[in-house]
Amino acid sequence: MEIPIQPRATLHDVARLAGVSAKTVSRVYSGSSRVLPETRERILDAAKRLRFRPNTLARNLRQGGKTATVAFVMGDIRNPFYFQVAAGIEQELSKSGFTMLLASTGDAPESEPVVVDALLNQLVRALVLIPIAADQSYLEGERHLGTPIITVDRPANDLIADTVVLANRSGMAEAVRSLTALGHRKIGFVSNPSEMYTLSERLAGYRQALMEAGVSDSTPWERLGNDPSISPESQVRSLLDSIDPPTAIVTGNNRATTGAMRELRTRSEPVALIGFDDFELAEMLGISVVAHDPVELGRAAGRLALERIENHDGPTKLVEIPTWLVKRGSGEIAAPVGSVD
Repeated sequence: MEIPIQPRATLHDVARLAGVSAKTVSRVYSGSSRVLPETRERILDAAKRLRFRPNTLARNLRQGGKTATVAFVMGDIRNPFYFQVAAGIEQELSKSGFTMLLASTGDAPESEPVVVDALLNQLVRALVLIPIAADQSYLEGERHLGTPIITVDRPANDLIADTVVLANRSGMAEAVRSLTALGHRKIGFVSNPSEMYTLSERLAGYRQALMEAGVSDSTPWERLGNDPSISPESQVRSLLDSIDPPTAIVTGNNRATTGAMRELRTRSEPVALIGFDDFELAEMLGISVVAHDPVELGRAAGRLALERIENHDGPTKLVEIPTWLVKRGSGEIAAPVGSVD
């Protein structure tokens, strides 16, 4: 038997049950002090009995104001990294009575402006964005209207905005230096896609550390695929099957790390491995990684959003969240004797 859906209670229903005017109910929900305490209590009790929910968004729109909401536009919802960032943002916002409105672009560049526009129509107080489109200049007008814009994980393109990123370059450089200290010089770098800001920064850190160790040309050991159909396993396979294979490999993200692990398990020769990004089971499998705190990445973005809501003036900020090397065994394999030319 189908149960009929009951209509939601209105402000007038609450007024009728409480025995007051609709205007008095409106005053209670707008925070007015011009209502006697006993009348306020009667109204709130009536609202509770009727399960009444005030439409605060509509009220703010009528008043020409904005909501106590911050929008967060993230990438693919299947990526746990984004949800950890979202958790950090929400933790900071809740301290100041703000809520978070969440939406996903699915990591599709063409979806970004559509999704962002839909959230900005809700008159949010600030926008936190993980950019995926090649150009964010479409937000310039919104910025001039006073909406704070904070980008996370990567900077915006063609837009002035506060930014929170990881220490990508120094984190990867630290990983490579730990390998060169063990005698490695032929160190492979595997990433897909390499054109993304985070991975281009990690590639720069890799090259910098190898230059410090006397390796001026690392291109023979770089696999920088930008085709998503090319798997990390095949990239690692091409490295190990080359004429001059590497004795160690660093990977640009956790997806590349898991692919490298699968291929290395088929090989008899020991190859050192360090991945960027920690991941579930990495500790159990003994995989050395460059770790970071995605929740802190979100917290920093949330703090920046609140700061800009309070004070929109001042130069833009770039906040860098630290990384650290976690040694678990796979990255502590010394280079074979005689492998350094």
